[in-house]
Amino acid sequence: MQAIRDALLLQKRELETRLKEDYVERQGDLKLSQPIIKVIIGPRRAGKSFFALHFLRKTGNFGYVNFDDEKLTAITNYDEIITSLNSLYDNPKEILFDEIQNLEKWEIFVNRLQRQGFNLVLTGSNSHLLSKELATHLTGRHLLVLILPFSFKEYLRLDKREHTSTEIREKLSRYLIEGGYPEPLVKNLDRHEYISTLFNAIVYKDIVKRYKIRNPSEIENLAFYLISNVAQEYSYRSLTKNCGVKSSHTTEKYLGYLEEAFIFFTINRFDYKVKEQLSSNKKVYCMDNGFIQAKAFKVSPDWGKLYENLVAIKLKKEELQNHFQVYYWKNQQQEEVDFVVKEGTKIRQLIQVCFSFKKLETQNREIRALVKASQELKCANAIVITENLEREEEVEWFGDKVNIKFIPLWKWLLEEV
Repeated sequence: MQAIRDALLLQKRELETRLKEDYVERQGDLKLSQPIIKVIIGPRRAGKSFFALHFLRKTGNFGYVNFDDEKLTAITNYDEIITSLNSLYDNPKEILFDEIQNLEKWEIFVNRLQRQGFNLVLTGSNSHLLSKELATHLTGRHLLVLILPFSFKEYLRLDKREHTSTEIREKLSRYLIEGGYPEPLVKNLDRHEYISTLFNAIVYKDIVKRYKIRNPSEIENLAFYLISNVAQEYSYRSLTKNCGVKSSHTTEKYLGYLEEAFIFFTINRFDYKVKEQLSSNKKVYCMDNGFIQAKAFKVSPDWGKLYENLVAIKLKKEELQNHFQVYYWKNQQQEEVDFVVKEGTKIRQLIQVCFSFKKLETQNREIRALVKASQELKCANAIVITENLEREEEVEWFGDKVNIKFIPLWKWLLEEV
């Protein structure tokens, strides 16, 4: 019991120090007045606990436990945690459990506490805490909040002032490379070293150690290959061959681990037949651009891929919150549209990302694909996200017409999807 109390006392002192640090307002609402369990998910170090702490401090008294601590995860009598919390935090009714997925059978524990009247906030760095799993784990209703690294809108709040359009474009150039992980930006740390170390820590601590992977070099090779080929199509067979993994089944399993840890995410090729979707190649993206610059094998930034990855991140965040589904489109002629946004049974929007739209050949290729996809999917809402081109025009390709909106990336990132 004393060891638990000592661990929580140390965490309380760390907590008091953290609450004095600068805080950038995040998008999201915990709805603390509602008597349901609040679950905050997202990548490690994305700011989940900081977000929760600044909500909870408004209530006055709350308890805090971080389960990213082997002393606490080894506990078998969970009542000892509550006894120590009551002693240190004066019988709190609001409690934040950080990195709850590290605690064995956590769902039984939190369900019991909720029945006893505690107002609980949970954070987790593993997508197993997504809504479909939570519906199984938690007997009562729950609120899911997703916290990713800073969006571009949040990134601009670092300066705590209004920006001109010129300043915003300059900020975007840095954001494309730096990414949005909060700590190095707020504390002005060496970003490259921080992000590189974080990437390695997630692979080893959240994946290799947790899943007891016997040959870590295989998942290392896979992660390195994927980060160097962001926005590219893949099949499990091609990944297995290129990364030296022993089987396609193992490759699929490893990629699942990397997605669960919020390093990568994939999108399916659109097809009205689910079977065709599942058997087609997928495209892979990274959850933060900073990882690409820090870990990928690149001589210089690939601005086109960095643009596309940023768009993918924003769309994926909306998908993870069940707002819509995201795909890419490709026909038999290998013409492609980067993103297809599907809401319910209808295609809501087609999105093409093109960093440079100066070459006539590029214009024809991107527009031709949009027009064909628009006709096939019966969607008239088509946009092209560019570096600085902004206009709206009706385009025609062999008799087929579609109205296309051209919009700069910085402006699109600041709009609602």
